[in-house]
Amino acid sequence: MKSLDELKELFSLFDDWMDKYAELIALGKTLPSFRDEDRIDANLVKGCLSQVWMTLTWDPKGINIQVDSDAAIVKGLAYLVVATYHGKTPEQATKIDLEREMAALGFDEHLSVNRRNGFSSMVHKVKSFAASRAIE
Repeated sequence: MKSLDELKELFSLFDDWMDKYAELIALGKTLPSFRDEDRIDANLVKGCLSQVWMTLTWDPKGINIQVDSDAAIVKGLAYLVVATYHGKTPEQATKIDLEREMAALGFDEHLSVNRRNGFSSMVHKVKSFAASRAIE
């Protein structure tokens, strides 16, 4: 999986937003498979127009994130979340502002309001999980 810096560099190479969307969709297709038994209401990310399922667990190596969506672009956005936060300590995760990083690349201007809200909801879910672990 690519690091946040690698993702920023990758997306900065494209001038055309159709190319960025194509790359985003391609990245989403590389997410690890999501277990069917985890496709339950309790794992749905609230605030997403598409269906997005996310499981978050913690082990001494860091945050474990599994995610899937029924929409190709949203699945690509989920890839960005996993690539950025998976394996991070709670303290590291709470300091990363992925929304700001992606806005700097123009994602906030070129994604629909619903997709931006869904992306924000995924990021918020991870950061809330990380914040609750940082307190323990």
